[in-house]
Amino acid sequence: MTWVFVYGTLKKGQPNNYRMFDSNNGKAEYLGSAFTTQKYPLVIATEFNIPFLLNIPGQGHRVHGEIYKVDDQMLKFLDDFESVPTLYQRMVVQLEVKEWVGKTEGEEMLSPGSITEVSVYTTTTYEPDWPSLPCYESYDSEGAHGLKYNKEENL
Repeated sequence: MTWVFVYGTLKKGQPNNYRMFDSNNGKAEYLGSAFTTQKYPLVIATEFNIPFLLNIPGQGHRVHGEIYKVDDQMLKFLDDFESVPTLYQRMVVQLEVKEWVGKTEGEEMLSPGSITEVSVYTTTTYEPDWPSLPCYESYDSEGAHGLKYNKEENL
């Protein structure tokens, strides 16, 4: 089992969250919410208004998201979904726990304020102007930014 931090369309209430609970993709369990201990630019880019976490530590905001425990099948699905290694890479970041609901037997319980290391998807390459785009600390497809996520198949 691997812990994965999601900050964009895979979060609760977002357009791709259902993919985390499709048993054809594997198993995922919501453990809690957290934010990065370092600042990163979270930008919305491309004609599809996709949220991207740029691997530029120290810029942007401490990014808020959710921690999930996933099995190997779900991890493979997520790697494919995130186009690893061409579009995204999976790397480990430090997170500060906001809320913890994970109650799996034999696993550590984390309290608010705890620091943990979790895998996250960041961009491997991006357009030169992306670091100058507005940065967000929390993504919402329906946010005030007006950049609603567009699924490719809907265009």
